[in-house]
Amino acid sequence: MGGAAASAAAWCWWPPLPEEPELWRLVVLAVVLLLPSRGPAPEDGEMLGKGVGGGGGSKAPKPSFVSYVRPEEIHTNEKEVAEKEVTLHLLPGEQLLCEASTVLKCIQDDSGQHGICGKLVCTDFKIAFLGEESTLDDNEPQFKNKLIGENDITLHCVDQIYGVFDEKKKPLFGQLKKYPEKLIIHCKDLRVFHFCLRYTKEEEVKRIVSGIIHHTQAPKLLKRLFLFSYATAKQNSTATGPTHQTVMFDTIKDWHWELERTKGNIKYKAVSANEGYKVCEKLPAYFVVPVSLPEEDISCFQGRGIPIWCWSCHNGCALLKMSAFPKEQDESNLQIQKAFLDGIYKTIHNPPYETLKTEDLSNSFISLQEIQTSYSKFKQLFLIDNSSEFWDTDVKWFSLLESSNWLDIIRRCLKKAIEVIECLEVQNTNVLLIEENASDLCCIISSLVQVMMDPYCRTRFGFQSLIQKEWIMGGHCFLDRCNHLRQNDKEEVPVFLLFLDCVWQLVQQYPPAFEFTETYLTVLSDSLYIPIFSTFFFNSPYQKDANVGKESQDSQNKPLSLLTVWDWSVQFESKAQILLNNPLYVEKPKPDRNPRRAPHFKHQRQLSLPLNPNKSSPKRGFFETDHLIKNLLGKRISKLINSSDELHDNFREFYDSWHSKIVDYHGLLLPHIEGPEIKVWAQRCLRWIPEAQILGGSPVAIMNKVLEMMEEVQSLQKKIDEKHNSLMAPPLDGLSLLRKPARLSSLFPFALLQRHSSKPVLPTNSWKTLGDEEDLAKQEDEFVDLGDV
Repeated sequence: MGGAAASAAAWCWWPPLPEEPELWRLVVLAVVLLLPSRGPAPEDGEMLGKGVGGGGGSKAPKPSFVSYVRPEEIHTNEKEVAEKEVTLHLLPGEQLLCEASTVLKCIQDDSGQHGICGKLVCTDFKIAFLGEESTLDDNEPQFKNKLIGENDITLHCVDQIYGVFDEKKKPLFGQLKKYPEKLIIHCKDLRVFHFCLRYTKEEEVKRIVSGIIHHTQAPKLLKRLFLFSYATAKQNSTATGPTHQTVMFDTIKDWHWELERTKGNIKYKAVSANEGYKVCEKLPAYFVVPVSLPEEDISCFQGRGIPIWCWSCHNGCALLKMSAFPKEQDESNLQIQKAFLDGIYKTIHNPPYETLKTEDLSNSFISLQEIQTSYSKFKQLFLIDNSSEFWDTDVKWFSLLESSNWLDIIRRCLKKAIEVIECLEVQNTNVLLIEENASDLCCIISSLVQVMMDPYCRTRFGFQSLIQKEWIMGGHCFLDRCNHLRQNDKEEVPVFLLFLDCVWQLVQQYPPAFEFTETYLTVLSDSLYIPIFSTFFFNSPYQKDANVGKESQDSQNKPLSLLTVWDWSVQFESKAQILLNNPLYVEKPKPDRNPRRAPHFKHQRQLSLPLNPNKSSPKRGFFETDHLIKNLLGKRISKLINSSDELHDNFREFYDSWHSKIVDYHGLLLPHIEGPEIKVWAQRCLRWIPEAQILGGSPVAIMNKVLEMMEEVQSLQKKIDEKHNSLMAPPLDGLSLLRKPARLSSLFPFALLQRHSSKPVLPTNSWKTLGDEEDLAKQEDEFVDLGDV
């Protein structure tokens, strides 16, 4: 801790203090008056409160207490906290579990480290720090979440908990024999909180630390989630209903609508064979299969081996997915399954079906273990404990980023999606994605294909409907993948977060093509850990329906009404929701209804020439039987339908050809996947690191200018309307959201202007290699081009 704060601090040994506040203050005052002088201030970068018994006075026995704050400041702070104690706001059904007073929330900047005194509490929903933070009016946060405050951490958002013992940082688990003097909490949304407990009573320290560890790390039961407590408490109150423009796909009518929208109702049909989940608990109650597949065959093998429709392309080809049979089986079962697949093949081996290519994602794509390992390394780049650590890692930051392999995994996902699109768009071939449960990698690829090919999925309601169809109804195990119950850390894999990161790559490359912004994607990723909404807290629709029915406890036996995350008014005011919408997005023009000009679509495969004219795929029906049966029965094959060289040539030709044309923002979108084009999702990853902020820069500066122009256009439109005596269009609420005198930074909208780092362009540890001041003075000046600083 350095700078003005350190030079004014009293650094001395304190005797054991009495518990009574008045006697405590007298002892503090007496010791200060008797001291002849103050010791040297700690050096820059030292943390507030060295270990209990730490401190840097003499080499004699270690002192029992170290103070970096003047006694009069402590006296004043106690009065202010007593007068301005922040009230804890509890949500319906939320209960206070434990609390601790006189806790310091530590904040470190280049001038040193200081603390804000307050109270640390733990409820069955969140960990909250209640303190009076002094913020300038111009720096008042404007993008507030109504459920989660700036100093609130939901229990599900806690990633790791560390304790500081004698200046050593150690992870905390289970029952503790010794309690730390400082608590560090790493969050899944990449926030880092430091709480100093040195001034807190010992029994309160034990209570709050034990409570936080237990309620965030101990295994839980599904019925104990705060989701049910909140829903039960809100049962009799008037709740805000979810938006009805997001298609939930929980009725067969929704699937009929999607089939009609994509023109897939000629070849595919919605079925209710799984109504009541009597066939398979992983499948939704309603889904879509080929029209010639008898419904009675769906019940075979608990829904495995059934081609399930995802989406239809404009040329009549379709994207499908299928869960594979278990690989370890005896010969009799293999023969039964082979006969079953042959039966399906014979049933649908007739027009209008064409050839189909299979993509076994379990064997030919990234594994869940790779995703988990990569993200574990990647997130450590942003979980920064202090400013010094940030600058120490700055020199090797890019090498650490590359070694994490996260950006390469994103690139591979985007490339695989482009390969699937090439089959659908150019080769006019159906594509079947195969995975063990068809609920992880299948969700990523099928969703990315639809975002790239279908402009409806790039609207806000279309994107939300896509997530409902492919992820929620598709049976993605959110409960396990997010580890909400803390029952199995090995199952915690950020699959959905990987998908959002891939979509962010598209959004930042083609902003006008998307109705939503990167801020929308960021708050959507945050919503994964808010146990108010049912959207991301179940493994399947069956699990949700079963538990909602069981949890209903009222006299009328009504099922619980759970909120969905798509009702954004629960989290944000309408003024703040403006930042979720892209002002640069232009809606797709409505087609001319004149029948003479409206093109009549007719799928004719012969109109599309294959990329390789020397090879033509034989029509073998809906399935290429040999390859499919081998894949589904678990026998590994070294190559799929095309050789890797041919696939690479086809991909490169298609990729280069598309990028040589003018981009149609309402047509097909292919991302750039070359090295520099795949970037770090800066808003999500760097928003809590003030040292990484860009003052007056980043997309927020562009957003500010766009809103200014929109405001000017609206003003001119108002004058025109008034001149023609017509009704004025309603003003866009929130246009002035950014119009504040404070200078904005890249941390916006999650924070306004923050402390600015005064570190040099070259990191601190780089100066050591330049020699001391005397040597530098003797050297001749050299021109060093540092670029645009």
